[in-house]
Amino acid sequence: MKSKVYVLAYDIGTTGTKTCLFEIGDKLTLVHSAAQEYGLTLLEGGGVEQDPQDWWNSMKDTTAQVLKETKLDPSEIRGISFCSQMQGLVLIDKDLKPVRPAMSYMDQRAREEMKKGIEHGIKIEGLNAYKLLRSLQITGAVAGSVKDPLWKYKWVEAKEAERFARVYKWLDVKDYLTTRCTGRPTMTLDSAFATFLYDSRPGKGRWHKGLCKMFGVRLEHLPDLVESTDLIGGLTAVSAKELGLKEGTAVFGGGGDASLIGIGAGAVEEGDTHIYAGTSGWVSTITKKRTVDINARIAAIVGARAGLYNYFGEQETSGKCLQWVKDHLALDEIDVYLEKKNVTEGEDAVHASLFAFLFESIKDTPAGSDGVIFTPWLHGNRCPFEDPAARGMFFNIGLDTGKRKLIRAVIEGISFHKRWILELSEAKIPASSTIRFVGGVARSPIICQILADITGKTIETIEHPQNAGATGAAAIAALGLGKINSFGEIKNLVPSKERWTPNSANKAVYDRNFSVFKKLYEANKTHYAILNKHR
Repeated sequence: MKSKVYVLAYDIGTTGTKTCLFEIGDKLTLVHSAAQEYGLTLLEGGGVEQDPQDWWNSMKDTTAQVLKETKLDPSEIRGISFCSQMQGLVLIDKDLKPVRPAMSYMDQRAREEMKKGIEHGIKIEGLNAYKLLRSLQITGAVAGSVKDPLWKYKWVEAKEAERFARVYKWLDVKDYLTTRCTGRPTMTLDSAFATFLYDSRPGKGRWHKGLCKMFGVRLEHLPDLVESTDLIGGLTAVSAKELGLKEGTAVFGGGGDASLIGIGAGAVEEGDTHIYAGTSGWVSTITKKRTVDINARIAAIVGARAGLYNYFGEQETSGKCLQWVKDHLALDEIDVYLEKKNVTEGEDAVHASLFAFLFESIKDTPAGSDGVIFTPWLHGNRCPFEDPAARGMFFNIGLDTGKRKLIRAVIEGISFHKRWILELSEAKIPASSTIRFVGGVARSPIICQILADITGKTIETIEHPQNAGATGAAAIAALGLGKINSFGEIKNLVPSKERWTPNSANKAVYDRNFSVFKKLYEANKTHYAILNKHR
């Protein structure tokens, strides 16, 4: 009889950590999980920071909870891996301790640094032509967003010279945590790509000295590169004691959410498309082509699997819009507390229960929300336009517009934006006819059907779509441990559970609304700039 093989997968999100215990067998079986939330610090000028100690504390607490509730001996855990938010900036000193709070991917303070760094001279699409073309040639993309970590790095250099002088290495979120686990500073290739200093050309795969010089980045600040499935090392005695695990437990590179959520969705072969809706969202198709669409802000980014890219377009706020609905529309309209039961205790409880109430309330609201359209740009936008000043709005409200129509319009607006990205993506890379849909909201049959109707694609979900990132990290550990031999075998580990096909009766109204949705930004971008210039 084969002994059971267990791995721990840490999903380090924007607002909390989920620690998942998986058993590796004929499929990846989620044995138990625990979650803990933490906060974001919002600062003037668009600053968004987190304390890296909060990530570590959440790992300690959730690991202890999983071990206590499963009564599993830590020696039975063969390996750990990570999936995390990406494009954060964690600067550490020679003692491997942060020199300042981590700057979130949402931080947009570095406008001046970006302007000096790439928005001067002869321009293409608002960016310095030489630097744009050179970046595209070497990396396949460009640091064209104020939220990109390159500009955060330059912001610290310009604004916090004393802290910057102590910098030893530049890390992303999960790379800081693997460093803390093993004592070895490294960065996986997907996070390296997201710095836009990584030479992603076939046969290269290294930091590019020329780009570092061009953008004024110190090459010595960049850590050793590893692949997602690489064994970085074993847990040190100190980290093992703090986490309650066995010293020497294997720690694998893991990956960012943009890489591993697709893996956890079972989208692992060329041509596979998945859609994700968490705090943010995206549309991604696996391709062998190293390509970019500057106009649409879609690029083939380096993922977890060598030789393949993820043709990727990001939606800045996706499920986050539904949290806004909870806070500002739902509570006083559909009586979330009607049964005198607090359904907002803990991340899972909030989402699962809230969705049940929300979607029960809109089940009789017609497709198209009687012409009401919502734009889901609550924290600016990246794709298909880059504009930190863009904001959400309800368009075409009438005297008969109630909150149920507004709630449905929010869900449709999120889906319209995904269709927009999907159609622009398909102009260069064909999407699969069946799309894997993951993230917390993918547990809702109503959202799955709306997404199918709006995109015209068949939508599939997996058993635990809210845990796709952790599932991807567990699959990486399975590869690292040699329990499976190839990425292709991950499809067998993550089978589909349910399927939704488009309802043709809703196509006409959705096509009409979508045609208006796409024009709302251009019609209002100057107004956004006026109203949000100093926000």
